[in-house]
Amino acid sequence: MNQTSSPSAPAVVDPRLTTDPRPDFFAAADQAVHLIDGLAPADLDRPTPCDDYDVRTLVAHLLTVFRRITHVATGGGWTEVPQVITGVPDESLATVAAADRDRLVQVWSDDAVLERILSLPPGVQVPGRIGAFRYTQELVTHAWDLAAAVGRVDQLDPALAEPVIIGAQQFVPRDAREGFPFGAVVDVADDAGPYERLVGWLGRDPNWTPSA
Repeated sequence: MNQTSSPSAPAVVDPRLTTDPRPDFFAAADQAVHLIDGLAPADLDRPTPCDDYDVRTLVAHLLTVFRRITHVATGGGWTEVPQVITGVPDESLATVAAADRDRLVQVWSDDAVLERILSLPPGVQVPGRIGAFRYTQELVTHAWDLAAAVGRVDQLDPALAEPVIIGAQQFVPRDAREGFPFGAVVDVADDAGPYERLVGWLGRDPNWTPSA
């Protein structure tokens, strides 16, 4: 009796491996720069939802985000960029952030970066397009942190948060978060908005306020 093998099921392809992440990536960078540009000097000492970061330090960390993802895209190591950029005068933060954003866009506009293997925290090796998704998540999350600190959450673009929620849930487990810089999940209502769902998954209280 002749035996025929059944056709194998089609392989499931992670859409992040075939999608160009750069439109959302660049838009997330623009959103962060817009928030930084709107800060008043009195805002810089305000607390943020990030433990140990006031607004000034959070902005300095956002400069790290811009520079780190640009640096690794050109073959550098992620540990070569400090966690917080220092030495930038308060009055220059917006100008420096815009210049760092422009450099990021310049480097990442090269299509070859999407397939290049990058070394990202905490030492994982991923294709560039996955790295762009991961850093879009970081930029969008820190944009909420910054906006919450200065009462500008209503200025955030919900279309940027929705696509990164699934990636955040895949990358950051609900339990066993040792080694991840996130607290326990804060559950939100089923009809919560995308930023509430994203930051809740990443351990922030979506109802956080500076006086909390």
